Amino acid sequence: MKQRNAFVVGGTVLITLAVIVVGALWLGHVQLGSRPEKVTARFRTVEGLNVGAPVTLRGVKIGQVFRVELADSNWVVATLKLEARSEIPVNPAVIAATASLFGEWEAKIISLDDPLDDPAVRAELAAARTAGPDDWPGATLPDIGQLTAQAGRIAGDIALLTDRVGAVFDSTTAAKVRNSLDDFLTMVNRLTSFTNSQTTRVDSLSAKALEGTTDFASAARDLSATLSRIDSATSEGQLASIVNSTQGSATDLRAATADLRTLLGAAREHEVSLVRILVAADSIMGRLQAGQGTLGMLTKDSTLYNETTATMVELRKLIADIQVNPRKYFKFSVF
Repeated sequence: MKQRNAFVVGGTVLITLAVIVVGALWLGHVQLGSRPEKVTARFRTVEGLNVGAPVTLRGVKIGQVFRVELADSNWVVATLKLEARSEIPVNPAVIAATASLFGEWEAKIISLDDPLDDPAVRAELAAARTAGPDDWPGATLPDIGQLTAQAGRIAGDIALLTDRVGAVFDSTTAAKVRNSLDDFLTMVNRLTSFTNSQTTRVDSLSAKALEGTTDFASAARDLSATLSRIDSATSEGQLASIVNSTQGSATDLRAATADLRTLLGAAREHEVSLVRILVAADSIMGRLQAGQGTLGMLTKDSTLYNETTATMVELRKLIADIQVNPRKYFKFSVF
């Protein structure tokens, strides 16, 4: 009986220890069979990002913040413990941002190759990457409280501006606007008076324009008289002489045209002969190019040239030998 009770107590203790270990592993987010990898990210400030905050990639939790500590030159270095490293981007970065309206923070892993709309975030990531090339660059987004406070300040500024605008447009401003309208009406009346006074001047200009039209008609009559005088001057035979000269030039031009037509007719009569000559010349040139006939063979074969050169060489040797030994070739006898 006592041995049975000992077994029960021992089994209960072992089961309790197993439950405690499993619970500790589950609460600590520890995965058996895989070794977590630790990486560091550099931030200018982490705001509410604390130890134990989740690390997400495309919305999926892949680790947690292991440690947050201060670094040199006013930087903050956060150590991230990642459970899976296979899908981490090639050019990673970390964005610390609020995960909910209740003040929870998370570290989002992004890729620097993706476009970023916020210029402040781009500048902060670039500065972090320059300061620590061995660490992942990090940036922090403002939390909901800061955005709400900023919105409250903007609303207060808008209310203050509205109050100032209302204070400006009081009864005094309305009176000034009324006086400005009165001044504008006075200016319009003055402009009307000026226009009426200029009407008389316009009428005077119209009268002067009418006088100018009369003068122009008189000048046209004078031009007509001048043309009549030119006509009378050419009526004594000068115009007829010019016309006769033009007719003579036209006759010469017609004669030259007739000669040209005769020349073209003669060329047409000999067209067949010209074509035959051109065809024969083309045939001869073709045979020369093809190496046919004596001239063709001479143009294609260099044997004649080589033999002629060799003959000239032998002839020069013969002449030189005759000059040296003339008795070898010629015999002279007086008696």
